[in-house]
Amino acid sequence: MSALEPARIAVLTVSDTRTLADDRSGALIAETLAAAGHVIAARAIVKDNRDTIRAQLAAWIDDPAIDVVITTGGTGVTPRDVTPEALAPLITKSIPGFGELFRWLSFAEIGTSTIQSRAEAALCKDTYVFLLPGSTGGVRLAVEKILLQQLDSRHRPCNFMMLLPRIRGERED
Repeated sequence: MSALEPARIAVLTVSDTRTLADDRSGALIAETLAAAGHVIAARAIVKDNRDTIRAQLAAWIDDPAIDVVITTGGTGVTPRDVTPEALAPLITKSIPGFGELFRWLSFAEIGTSTIQSRAEAALCKDTYVFLLPGSTGGVRLAVEKILLQQLDSRHRPCNFMMLLPRIRGERED
Protein backbone atom coordinates (compact mmCIF):
# COMPACT_ATOMS: atom_id res chain seq x y z
CA MET A 1 0.00 0.00 0.00
CA SER A 2 1.23 3.49 -0.79
CA ALA A 3 2.05 5.99 1.93
CA LEU A 4 -0.51 8.45 3.23
CA GLU A 5 -0.34 11.86 1.61
CA PRO A 6 -1.06 14.00 4.67
CA ALA A 7 -3.73 16.65 4.50
CA ARG A 8 -2.86 20.04 5.95
CA ILE A 9 -5.73 20.75 8.31
CA ALA A 10 -6.92 23.84 10.19
CA VAL A 11 -9.21 23.29 13.19
CA LEU A 12 -11.61 26.05 14.24
CA THR A 13 -13.64 25.90 17.43
CA VAL A 14 -16.65 28.21 17.53
CA SER A 15 -17.51 29.00 21.15
CA ASP A 16 -18.13 31.90 23.50
CA THR A 17 -16.78 29.93 26.46
CA ARG A 18 -14.03 27.50 25.36
CA THR A 19 -10.29 28.04 25.60
CA LEU A 20 -7.50 25.88 24.18
CA ALA A 21 -7.14 24.38 27.66
CA ASP A 22 -10.71 23.03 27.81
CA ASP A 23 -11.63 22.65 24.12
CA ARG A 24 -12.23 18.88 24.08
CA SER A 25 -13.89 18.78 20.64
CA GLY A 26 -11.18 20.79 18.87
CA ALA A 27 -8.51 18.74 20.63
CA LEU A 28 -10.22 15.50 19.57
CA ILE A 29 -10.18 16.59 15.92
CA ALA A 30 -6.54 17.71 16.03
CA GLU A 31 -5.24 14.73 18.00
CA THR A 32 -7.12 12.08 16.01
CA LEU A 33 -6.12 13.44 12.61
CA ALA A 34 -2.52 14.10 13.66
CA ALA A 35 -2.29 10.51 14.96
CA ALA A 36 -3.51 9.33 11.54
CA GLY A 37 -0.57 11.15 9.92
CA HIS A 38 -2.12 14.47 8.89
CA VAL A 39 -0.59 17.88 9.59
CA ILE A 40 -2.45 20.27 11.89
CA ALA A 41 -1.49 23.50 10.15
CA ALA A 42 -3.51 25.84 12.36
CA ARG A 43 -5.90 25.85 15.28
CA ALA A 44 -8.01 28.67 16.68
CA ILE A 45 -11.05 29.47 18.78
CA VAL A 46 -13.45 32.24 17.78
CA LYS A 47 -16.62 33.61 19.37
CA ASP A 48 -20.09 32.73 18.04
CA ASN A 49 -20.17 35.73 15.71
CA ARG A 50 -20.96 35.39 12.01
CA ASP A 51 -18.44 38.00 10.83
CA THR A 52 -15.63 36.70 13.06
CA ILE A 53 -16.23 33.10 11.97
CA ARG A 54 -16.42 34.11 8.29
CA ALA A 55 -13.19 36.13 8.52
CA GLN A 56 -11.27 33.19 9.98
CA LEU A 57 -12.73 30.73 7.46
CA ALA A 58 -11.94 33.07 4.56
CA ALA A 59 -8.34 33.53 5.72
CA TRP A 60 -7.77 29.78 5.91
CA ILE A 61 -9.58 29.12 2.61
CA ASP A 62 -7.21 31.61 0.95
CA ASP A 63 -4.12 30.09 2.60
CA PRO A 64 -2.35 27.74 0.13
CA ALA A 65 -0.80 25.88 3.09
CA ILE A 66 -4.25 24.60 4.18
CA ASP A 67 -6.16 21.84 2.36
CA VAL A 68 -8.98 21.26 4.84
CA VAL A 69 -10.77 23.34 7.46
CA ILE A 70 -12.76 21.53 10.14
CA THR A 71 -14.96 23.52 12.50
CA THR A 72 -16.65 22.40 15.69
CA GLY A 73 -19.56 24.30 17.17
CA GLY A 74 -22.27 26.65 15.99
CA THR A 75 -24.21 24.11 13.91
CA GLY A 76 -27.34 23.83 16.06
CA VAL A 77 -30.61 25.72 15.73
CA THR A 78 -30.34 28.38 18.45
CA PRO A 79 -29.88 32.04 17.50
CA ARG A 80 -26.16 31.88 18.49
CA ASP A 81 -25.52 28.95 16.10
CA VAL A 82 -24.33 30.79 12.97
CA THR A 83 -21.45 28.73 11.58
CA PRO A 84 -23.37 27.55 8.46
CA GLU A 85 -24.51 31.12 7.78
CA ALA A 86 -20.94 32.37 8.17
CA LEU A 87 -19.71 29.81 5.63
CA ALA A 88 -22.55 30.22 3.10
CA PRO A 89 -21.12 33.11 1.00
CA LEU A 90 -17.74 31.35 0.75
CA ILE A 91 -19.06 28.11 -0.76
CA THR A 92 -18.03 27.16 -4.29
CA LYS A 93 -19.75 23.74 -4.22
CA SER A 94 -21.85 22.18 -1.50
CA ILE A 95 -21.16 18.57 -0.52
CA PRO A 96 -24.62 17.56 0.76
CA GLY A 97 -23.73 13.89 1.18
CA PHE A 98 -21.55 14.69 4.19
CA GLY A 99 -24.39 16.13 6.29
CA GLU A 100 -26.76 13.42 5.11
CA LEU A 101 -24.32 10.65 6.05
CA PHE A 102 -23.47 12.32 9.36
CA ARG A 103 -27.13 12.53 10.38
CA TRP A 104 -27.80 8.96 9.22
CA LEU A 105 -24.90 7.64 11.32
CA SER A 106 -25.86 9.90 14.23
CA PHE A 107 -29.43 8.57 14.22
CA ALA A 108 -28.10 5.22 15.47
CA GLU A 109 -26.61 6.99 18.50
CA ILE A 110 -29.04 9.79 19.37
CA GLY A 111 -32.22 9.00 17.46
CA THR A 112 -34.34 11.78 16.06
CA SER A 113 -32.33 14.42 17.94
CA THR A 114 -29.93 14.26 15.00
CA ILE A 115 -32.27 16.50 12.99
CA GLN A 116 -31.13 19.41 15.15
CA SER A 117 -27.64 19.19 13.63
CA ARG A 118 -26.74 21.37 10.68
CA ALA A 119 -23.42 19.61 10.08
CA GLU A 120 -22.36 20.17 6.49
CA ALA A 121 -19.44 20.22 4.10
CA ALA A 122 -18.43 22.29 1.12
CA LEU A 123 -15.65 23.03 -1.28
CA CYS A 124 -14.60 26.66 -0.95
CA LYS A 125 -12.30 27.53 -3.85
CA ASP A 126 -9.84 24.62 -3.48
CA THR A 127 -10.25 24.02 0.25
CA TYR A 128 -12.58 21.49 1.83
CA VAL A 129 -14.58 22.81 4.79
CA PHE A 130 -16.41 20.54 7.23
CA LEU A 131 -18.78 21.96 9.85
CA LEU A 132 -19.14 19.62 12.82
CA PRO A 133 -21.25 19.96 15.96
CA GLY A 134 -19.69 21.15 19.19
CA SER A 135 -20.33 17.92 21.07
CA THR A 136 -17.42 15.52 21.44
CA GLY A 137 -19.74 12.63 20.55
CA GLY A 138 -20.70 14.28 17.28
CA VAL A 139 -17.09 15.17 16.52
CA ARG A 140 -15.92 11.64 17.26
CA LEU A 141 -18.58 10.17 14.98
CA ALA A 142 -17.76 12.52 12.08
CA VAL A 143 -14.00 12.10 12.39
CA GLU A 144 -13.91 8.34 12.98
CA LYS A 145 -16.73 7.25 10.66
CA ILE A 146 -16.31 9.73 7.78
CA LEU A 147 -13.27 12.00 7.79
CA LEU A 148 -10.55 9.47 8.63
CA GLN A 149 -11.49 7.58 5.47
CA GLN A 150 -12.27 10.49 3.19
CA LEU A 151 -9.08 12.40 4.10
CA ASP A 152 -6.96 9.27 3.60
CA SER A 153 -5.36 9.41 0.16
CA ARG A 154 -5.21 5.59 0.15
CA HIS A 155 -8.95 5.01 0.74
CA ARG A 156 -10.71 3.33 -2.18
CA PRO A 157 -12.69 3.52 -4.32
CA CYS A 158 -12.27 7.27 -3.85
CA ASN A 159 -11.51 9.99 -1.32
CA PHE A 160 -11.48 13.76 -1.10
CA MET A 161 -7.69 14.03 -1.17
CA MET A 162 -7.29 12.27 -4.52
CA LEU A 163 -9.51 14.95 -6.08
CA LEU A 164 -7.48 17.95 -4.88
CA PRO A 165 -5.02 17.95 -7.79
CA ARG A 166 -7.90 18.04 -10.27
CA ILE A 167 -9.69 20.70 -8.26
CA ARG A 168 -6.54 22.79 -8.19
CA GLY A 169 -5.99 22.33 -11.93
CA GLU A 170 -2.81 20.33 -11.41
CA ARG A 171 -1.89 17.35 -13.50
CA GLU A 172 -2.30 13.96 -11.89
CA ASP A 173 0.60 11.58 -12.36
